[in-house]
Amino acid sequence: MKKVSITKEQINELPVVDFRGDIYVVDKFSQVRPAVERLRRFSLIGFDTETRPSFRAGVRHKVALIQLATPLECFLFRVCRLGMPALLREFLEDESVTKVGLSVHDDFNQMRRMEAEMEPKGFVDIQSVVSEYEINDLSLQKIYAILFGRRISKSQQLTNWEAPELTEAQQRYAAIDAWACIDIYNYLSHGLFHPSLSAYYHEIEPPQ
Repeated sequence: MKKVSITKEQINELPVVDFRGDIYVVDKFSQVRPAVERLRRFSLIGFDTETRPSFRAGVRHKVALIQLATPLECFLFRVCRLGMPALLREFLEDESVTKVGLSVHDDFNQMRRMEAEMEPKGFVDIQSVVSEYEINDLSLQKIYAILFGRRISKSQQLTNWEAPELTEAQQRYAAIDAWACIDIYNYLSHGLFHPSLSAYYHEIEPPQ
């Protein structure tokens, strides 16, 4: 059967995407309200989280960072310092604001380790959306490469998200992961992608 699918080798040949919007690190309680108020001006928000990697079996860390992006900016909430502020929790539970992310139920499970009673609402999972467009790949990097011909660098993925200060590279990486979800959602929902016209539309092996 034919599906849209891209290889790692093909991705590595693509130019790297960069986030050119504004990035705001929210690590003080006084910054939470202005950030959430700004986010509430938009009807569509990109979402992602980052967790400090564990290199020991059985050791898991809590969510360190929650990224919420508009088309022009991204707010990085350092929940490893703030915990889950009430205003941020209310925003994540507000079903009137559409929030798009990738594999969001994994993020929900991680966030509930911090806030057990939390019930995120208004979320759209990109992985559910792409299945309607004959896209076989489910990673953010591959989906973005298929649609836009650009590569999301993963070089910062396994860095320490609980570090005293986030580097510029970490900030850009975190911002891109949330912002890219908006790009993908808008592109697909506006009918701009036609699977049969994609350079990556080809026969693939059926699942065993």
